[in-house]
Amino acid sequence: MDSKLSVYNSLTRNKEEFKAMNPPFAGMYVCGPTVYGDPHLGHARSAITFDIVFRYLSFIGYKVRYVRNITDVGHLENDADEGADKIAKKARIEQLEPMEVVQMYTNSYHEAMDRLNVRRPSIEPRASGHIQEQVEMIQRIIDAGLAYVSNGSVYFDVLKYNEHEHYGELSGRILDDLIAHAGEERRTLEGKEEKKNSFDFALWKKAAPEHIMRWNSPWSEGFPGWHIECSAMSAKYLGETFDIHGGGMDLLFPHHECEIAQSRSSNGVAPAKYWMHNNMITINGQKMGKSLGNAVNLAQFFDGDHPVLARAYNPMTIRFFILQAHYRSTLDFSNEALEAADKGLRKMINGLRTAKALVYTEDSSIAKDEALDKEILADCERVYEGMNNDFNTAIAIAELYNLLKRINSIKAGIIPMAGISRESFDKLISTFVAVNEEVLGICEEKMTERDDPNRMIESWMETYRAARAEKKFDMVDLIRGNFKQMGIVIKDSKTGSEWAYEE
Repeated sequence: MDSKLSVYNSLTRNKEEFKAMNPPFAGMYVCGPTVYGDPHLGHARSAITFDIVFRYLSFIGYKVRYVRNITDVGHLENDADEGADKIAKKARIEQLEPMEVVQMYTNSYHEAMDRLNVRRPSIEPRASGHIQEQVEMIQRIIDAGLAYVSNGSVYFDVLKYNEHEHYGELSGRILDDLIAHAGEERRTLEGKEEKKNSFDFALWKKAAPEHIMRWNSPWSEGFPGWHIECSAMSAKYLGETFDIHGGGMDLLFPHHECEIAQSRSSNGVAPAKYWMHNNMITINGQKMGKSLGNAVNLAQFFDGDHPVLARAYNPMTIRFFILQAHYRSTLDFSNEALEAADKGLRKMINGLRTAKALVYTEDSSIAKDEALDKEILADCERVYEGMNNDFNTAIAIAELYNLLKRINSIKAGIIPMAGISRESFDKLISTFVAVNEEVLGICEEKMTERDDPNRMIESWMETYRAARAEKKFDMVDLIRGNFKQMGIVIKDSKTGSEWAYEE
């Protein structure tokens, strides 16, 4: 685990060396989806970002407990403290029970993430299953004098909290600016607001008569606020302070800022050591999201069923597209970018097939090239340097392509295999294969829906080789044409015929 891993900490706004609080264990909490609609590309980016963190920490030897929640209650429209619950509203529209909506879209989310080869978290708690923990946490905040009850609802007292702590430490928001804005809002509310200040946020909301989802509490029959669920569930499964808290950049304020305030007020400590935030996916320069009405569902990417899509795209292409940019940079969607990602992915998959087929052979007549050995080992090290640089998959992929050049040169005989040491060969192959498959999650099997994608192809290749040997060129051309429609090319050489993905 001496990996020299650095992580950009949103809290300190600096890259810091990653030091787990209790090695070899590492705890990570990531804000999961609010399940009221089908998952879109923005969901994929967050899930893949923290899948990489999960995978890489595990790869370098940590025993990771990864907790990602399901928000199935309390997330109101526009991330505010008023309005309809997003799930309850969807339930009314579709004439379903709220938990029916929750289950339907949770299933949809899991199915899409499975196709993207995103590993399931260690624990996936639901907010509705942890009402008691949230009520207990709210009571501790009230007992600390940092929350107040108003008409059966409970609100966090930001001004009171800020007397001893810093509300805005994560987001950089300045409370004086929030106070000034609150003064403007107060003049328009005419005393209808329950809160002392508009920037105070709900810990518990009294349910209106028409509100479907409700639970008993000491203050009213109602439901928890959106922010309290993550504070309660992260503490339950990871402890009051844990290593990494992650989520999308859009959650930094108010959600994560409120989490810090709640946890400090209830538990006396900040919830996480490192805060990580992935940036947004944009389309034509505008954030992509359900609330903006410009989201493309993942199922639509997979099926090509959307006006902005030129065709259907393989789930692995979507994953590779996302990995080609560093998680903290914005990523703008276009068909051209997806086509480039698809080409790059096919090149990488072909490389994996080549690397796995190479077998090291000694030849005493060929002298070892020590300088080349050192170059190959240095090339491998640069792949890990990319990952250790704040999980920079873009750098790692660029360095993997450099390894692929070496692998292809060995296969073509440009680099004599016996001219490099067994150690260098093994390091080259193991780095290329392991980082692609175990860390980046690049998986050939996910390129097709078939259980064994190569079985049918190899069967046709046997027919192709026989037809070529018997000079049945009509059959040769037919198989080549069918393969081309599948995005596969056949390469003939003196040693035989083999197939590869078209690049």
